[in-house]
Amino acid sequence: MTATRPIAVVGTGTGVGKTVVTAGLTRLLREAGYEARAIKPAQTGHPLDDDAAFVAAACDDPDAATCPHYLEPALAPRVAAEVTDEPLEYAAIRTACEREIATTPVPIVEGIGGLRVPLADDREVIDLVADLGAAAVVVTRSGLGTLNHTALSIDALEARGIDVVGIVCNEYAGETTAERTNPAELERMTGYAVETVPPLAGDGDEEGTENGTGEREREDDPRELATGVCQALSPAFRDRLPIEND
Repeated sequence: MTATRPIAVVGTGTGVGKTVVTAGLTRLLREAGYEARAIKPAQTGHPLDDDAAFVAAACDDPDAATCPHYLEPALAPRVAAEVTDEPLEYAAIRTACEREIATTPVPIVEGIGGLRVPLADDREVIDLVADLGAAAVVVTRSGLGTLNHTALSIDALEARGIDVVGIVCNEYAGETTAERTNPAELERMTGYAVETVPPLAGDGDEEGTENGTGEREREDDPRELATGVCQALSPAFRDRLPIEND
């Protein structure tokens, strides 16, 4: 069983829930018999933040996720490397991802922040998604403001010739008129199917997430959060993923 191309889980910004959706998607596919593995190209905010470790814990397997580059400041990777005077080259990030993709039947690449986040040199997250030939799952917020952010992200992906699998509205509670109408409106605006994931405790990205003391944390059980995502994603969504059965 192989993926025809990598699956990139990208977001409309920081804290929209890419990591939890990545964990849920990775676990869902592994439980279905696929050799799925998540790849985080670069992790900032480390060691407080470690998205690959979160995905691995969600899948009960340390080999379920990997990250080749770790940086301490909770900033865009290029900026974090500049602030700490650490070497970080786009070619090295791309090569590391391609190496992992080459040995992973179903690779899932998790983005960093939004699509226009500076990655390294003069390249951004969207450049890596395009260069890896990935198909994108777009994770976005469910409430007011998401129409603009999501539509602009879709426009950016399409302008680069990147295929879009669909959109996931995270933390969808349906408590406001905006939330209740956003999924259908996004489908009308973009032409892509929209999935909704209900609120799951602590299910935002670790990037920039803070508690009352200003420290980032995620105390919830990764397995429970991933299970919630697995249950929320429809069979139709899974069928749209670029995966073939050998």
